[in-house]
Formats: sequence, structure tokens, C-alpha cells
Amino acid sequence: MLLRKSPHSLPPDHYGGARKRLFIGLMLASCVLLCLALCFFLILPWSSFGAGMSWLPLISMGVGIGGIVVLTWMCLTLVFHIYTGLRLPGVRGVRHVTIRLFFPLMELLARALGLDRRKVRRSFVKVNNELVLADRKPVAPRDLLLLLPHCVQRSACPRRLTHNVELCERCGRCPVGALLDLRDALGIRLAIASGGTIARRIVVEIKPRCIVAVACERDLASGIQDSYPLPVFGVLNERPCGPCLDTLVPLEHLKAMLRLFLQRPEEKPLPPAGPR
Repeated sequence: MLLRKSPHSLPPDHYGGARKRLFIGLMLASCVLLCLALCFFLILPWSSFGAGMSWLPLISMGVGIGGIVVLTWMCLTLVFHIYTGLRLPGVRGVRHVTIRLFFPLMELLARALGLDRRKVRRSFVKVNNELVLADRKPVAPRDLLLLLPHCVQRSACPRRLTHNVELCERCGRCPVGALLDLRDALGIRLAIASGGTIARRIVVEIKPRCIVAVACERDLASGIQDSYPLPVFGVLNERPCGPCLDTLVPLEHLKAMLRLFLQRPEEKPLPPAGPR
């Protein structure tokens, strides 16, 4: 029977055209490199270093073969989960190792191959989002945090919303007013962070069960790694003025994703899109 593609697959348009095949390919290549490194233990007993050590062959072969088997199982398990959306035993632990170990190695491999790191990060965010959707459990609005970057605020605005978002006048010159209207309509939490340290502090203080974060691919990738195992769904911002300056939010896409996570969204009508 042919395997069915995951029902949680997301269109690449929201990720700058990035596809999960890039993430899968780099992950498999990283696995192959690690397996080749483990082959050192397979040849160690026959090297001059192992001469006269009768106990070395058994231990060395066990480490080498065991490591290769475990790495291969981890990669195939995660590829199966990514493609089908179905969970196999131990997949949560596999995701943890992938986020903590494989992804940094994949970034190094991408740099060595001359690949665009932004595309790699976008592919990682896309894969992460699909896995978060596959494991999604409905949450109450008060347990969902919408985390925004400070660059979503108009650069010429004199108010510092990172300290108190309620200072926003909702003038419509930047997306913050529309996002506050969305927060009020759904009853969720909303915060603006000026960097990774502030974002981590906000998460510790609010203690959400789920985060929907808007940021660039670099900040999303690092935020997903820092927050794991807390589920983080990443939404890429739009940068018509370049990075970190007057960025925009794909509001309709954000609304749709927020509704997926909410347990009982209030029946108030959502605000119109307005300025993004």
C-alpha cells in the first residue's frame, strides 16, 4: 500500500518557496556523515592502536554497529513522520535529537555545500510547523501566546511597545493595531520581544502551552530550538524595507493558524485584515 502524504502538509508559498525535501536531504546527508564517522570504531580493532587489546574488538564493534543502527533508525523514523504525519514509537525523542544535534550539523553542511542558509532555515521552519500540527492538541485562548518581533512596530513610532503593548494607539500605520484587535477577538496572549533573551523571559513569565511566533527565518529557527519541547508554530514575516525594519505580517494566514490551535475560540467576528 502506498504511503499517503501528511494531511498537515503546508504550501511552500508561506515559506519563501522552501520545501521540506531540502531539510530531509540535509538530514539524511548528515546521518551518512555521522555513520561514516562511526566507521572509525569498526576499523579500530585492526589498527596498530588496538594491538594487544583482546577486549577492544567486541566493544569497538558494538559501539560502531550500534551507533549506525540507531542513527539510521532515527533518520528513517523522522522521515516517515514528516512525510505521513503518522507517529511511530520514540518519534518525540527523535525530534529532540534532530533539533539539538542534527540541525546545527545540517547548517554547517549547507554552508560547506554553498547552500543558502535562509532556505535551509525556512525548510526547517516548514517541517517544524507540520510536525507541530501533526501533534497539535487544542489549547484554551489564555494558554496560547502570539509572540511578535519588535520590528513589526513602525520604526518612527515614539512609543516603546516592548515594555507595554497597551501603549499602542492602533493608528493603523503598522500591523500592531490589527494584531491587538485579533488578540481581543480571540482572547489570546500577545507580546512583543526585542530579542531572544527577552522572548525567553516572556515565555517563562507567561508559561504558555503553545506559541505562535512571527519573525524572520533566523529568529524562528533559533526560537524553535530554544523553546523545545514547547510547541512553536512559526510564521515568516514580510520584509519590504529589508530585515528588522518595518516588517509586515501575513494576517489572514496568521488568523487561520491561530484558529487551528484554539480550543473554543470566541464567536466574536474577527477584525478585517486592514494594514498588514
